[in-house]
Amino acid sequence: MYKKGLYTIISNEPLTPAVYRMVLEGDTQYITRSGQFINIELEGKFLRRPISVADYDAKTITIIYKVVGRGTEQMKGLKVGTQLDILTGLGNGFDTSNGAQRPLLVGGGVGVPPMYNLCKRLIAEGKQPQVIMGFNTSAEVFYYDEFKALGVDVYCSTADGSMGTKGFVTDVIREKSLEFDYLYTCGPLPMLKALYDNTSVDGEFSFEERMGCGFGACMGCTCKTKYGNKRICKDGPVLKREEIIW
Repeated sequence: MYKKGLYTIISNEPLTPAVYRMVLEGDTQYITRSGQFINIELEGKFLRRPISVADYDAKTITIIYKVVGRGTEQMKGLKVGTQLDILTGLGNGFDTSNGAQRPLLVGGGVGVPPMYNLCKRLIAEGKQPQVIMGFNTSAEVFYYDEFKALGVDVYCSTADGSMGTKGFVTDVIREKSLEFDYLYTCGPLPMLKALYDNTSVDGEFSFEERMGCGFGACMGCTCKTKYGNKRICKDGPVLKREEIIW
């Protein structure tokens, strides 16, 4: 169930020249799983902006967004104290109720943020997650230290080799001979497809898709699965490995 409400910006700061972290204060009770997202109304924009939740607690929501267009450009200029009209509790999120004890979490670019709260939740459940972060270059890397502070094994790949393993997230798996019994991942489609093709364990894949309404009404983000058509915003964004059609 989603909820519409007003949220106050209490922080809006850059993590890299293009990536910002915003902390919002307000009602968080409708966020129940890691991997859910919020939908932000911006002045003068017809469509809301869907942004994944990086972390949340009883009073705040933390989001991390990359400035790529007019909407996110507008967001980076919003001041502390600004109130935003937001839909919260959107999407199905990741399911941690499985028997995996050593799951692998893989985030690519702006697919990294939802891995953070998921990692915290898995640790709280007594599991031992491992994390791979994939970026183009070291200048784009964010939240590496935050993941390390959780006490988990963190690996990084960069396409140009400026930090961590040179190449892609799948190269880290091979180079480090990582062993894991479940896969959680979020990122660009080529990365998700490569992980699907190069791993065999069960897992959950969070898909990025253009969304109109964000709560399943417009049907604009519908995709085919082995179990029929699903709306990425409502029935997703997380799909289980066995239902994905590439």
